Amino acid sequence: MKIKMKTWIKSGSPWIWLTAGSVSISMISVLGILLLIGWKGLSYFWPTPLQQWQTVDGKVIVGQLYDVQKVHDANADKKERLVIKVGNRDINGFDFINIDQDQIKTVSKPDELVVVDRVQHGKYFGKIVETSNGLELNRQQVESWVRSEKAKIDLLEQERYKLYRLLDALPKSTLSKDEILIKEKALNNEVNAISKQLSHSYLVLEDSQGSRYQLSSDHVLDIWFPNAMTVKEKVYHWLESVYEFVSEPPREANSEGGVFPAIFGTILLVLLMSVIVMPLGVIAAIYLHEYAKPNVLTRLIRIAVINLAGVPSIVYGVFGLGFFVYVVGGTLDQLFYSNELPTPTFGTPGLLWSALTLAILTLPVVIVATEEGLSRIPNSVRHGSLALGATQFETLWKIVLPMASPAIMTGLILAVARAAGEVAPLMLVGVVKLAPSLPVDSVAPYLHLDRKFMHLGYHIYDVGFQSPNVEAARPIVYATAFLLVTVIIGLNLAAIAIRNNLREKYRTLEL
Repeated sequence: MKIKMKTWIKSGSPWIWLTAGSVSISMISVLGILLLIGWKGLSYFWPTPLQQWQTVDGKVIVGQLYDVQKVHDANADKKERLVIKVGNRDINGFDFINIDQDQIKTVSKPDELVVVDRVQHGKYFGKIVETSNGLELNRQQVESWVRSEKAKIDLLEQERYKLYRLLDALPKSTLSKDEILIKEKALNNEVNAISKQLSHSYLVLEDSQGSRYQLSSDHVLDIWFPNAMTVKEKVYHWLESVYEFVSEPPREANSEGGVFPAIFGTILLVLLMSVIVMPLGVIAAIYLHEYAKPNVLTRLIRIAVINLAGVPSIVYGVFGLGFFVYVVGGTLDQLFYSNELPTPTFGTPGLLWSALTLAILTLPVVIVATEEGLSRIPNSVRHGSLALGATQFETLWKIVLPMASPAIMTGLILAVARAAGEVAPLMLVGVVKLAPSLPVDSVAPYLHLDRKFMHLGYHIYDVGFQSPNVEAARPIVYATAFLLVTVIIGLNLAAIAIRNNLREKYRTLEL
C-alpha cells in the first residue's frame, strides 16, 4: 500500500488534483461573491412591500422590514428584533428603528400605503389624503397625476435648456439684438408659466402618526403602491428603477439617485489611459526586445520595470500630483493661461493627469506582456523576412507586430482590469465626490481634459464610508460595486473579442 501511495505521489497526480481543486474553489468563491453583491445590489430596486405594525402600547409604525436579528434578553433567552426602515427622515430624523417581536400586536399590508420618491430627504412612507385638483384618491388617478406632472417637469427642463443654449450662443449668434430679446422673453414666459403651474400643484400626505405633510409636485420623482402591485408591475418597476440608476445623476450626497456621471467618468478614464499606455508600453517592449543590446543598462531597465509593478498605487498618485499637476500643469498655465492665474486651468487635478497617472501605473504590465509575445515569435521568421530584402522596421511592422498583437491585447486586458478598479491615486489627481458637469459636452473643444470627474470606485468609497447614514446607503454600495464589476467585465470582454479576432486573422503567419 505504501509503495502504491509513493508511486502515486511521484506520478504527479496529487498535484494535478490539488491544482484543479484550488482553481475550482477560487472560481466558486469569486462567482459566489459576484452573486452576493448582485443580489444585495439589485434587490434594492425591487418594490418592497410596506407593512403596518401596531404595538402593544397602541403605537402604529409604517415601513419596510429591513432585517430580523436574534438577540438575548436579560434572561439570556433568544428573541427576535425587527429592524424597520421607516423613511421620512426629514420628519423622524432617522431611517431605521428597532423593535422587539414580542412588542408587536398586529401586522398588516394595507393597499393604500404609498411610497413617494422625493427630490430631497429620500422616500416618504404613508398615505395620500388630498390633492390640489381634488382627484379621487385611488391608485389609477394618482399614477395618472404623476405622469402628468412629470411631463410638465420635462417640458420645463426642455424650455430651460433652450434658454441656456440661446444665452450660450449669444457671442456667435446671427440674430439681431431685438430678435434675441424677443426670443429670450418668450422662453422666460414659458418657463415662468410652467413653474407657476407646478407651484400650485401638490399632494397632502399623512404618516403613521397622523401628521400631515404637503409636497409640491416639482419635488415628486415617483409614486407607487407596493402592496397593490402585481408581479408584472413590480418587474416593470424594477427594470425602470435599474435604468434610472444607470442613467441619472446622484442626489442627496450620492445616497440617492443614479451613477451615470461615475459610469461615464470610469469608462472615459480607462479609454484615455489605454490610448496613452499602449503606444508607450509597446514601443518600450519593442526597444528592449528588438533593439537593445543585452548589457548592464538593459538589465537595469528590466529590473526597474519589474519593480515598478510592485509599487503601491498611492505612490503613483503622489507622483502624479507632484509632477503632472504641479510641475507640468503649472508650467502650461504659466505659458498659455497666464491671464487666468491665479485660478489654475491645468495646474489642478483633472482628467488628463488621472489618465497619465494610471498609464504609468499600468505601463509595466503592458511592457511585460508585449515582451512575452515578442519572445514567442521564432527568430527564423525575422531572418526569413530579412533574407527576402525587408528592412528591420518592415519586418517588425508587417510580420512581428501582427503576430504579437494577441499578446499586446492581453497586456491591455490586464491593464484595464487593474486601472478600472484603482481609487487611491485618483483621489489625488482628479476624481471628486460630485462633478457639476461631464468632461464631454457640446461646447468646444468637446473633450475637456482639465475637468474633474466622478468614478465608480470612489463613489463606492464615498457612499460606504463618508455617507451621513451608512446603513441606509449600504444597498447603493452593493449596487455600485456590482456595476463596477460589470463595467470591468464588459471592457475586458471587448478587449478579449478583439484579441481573438487578431489571433484568427494572423494565425497563418505562425504556420
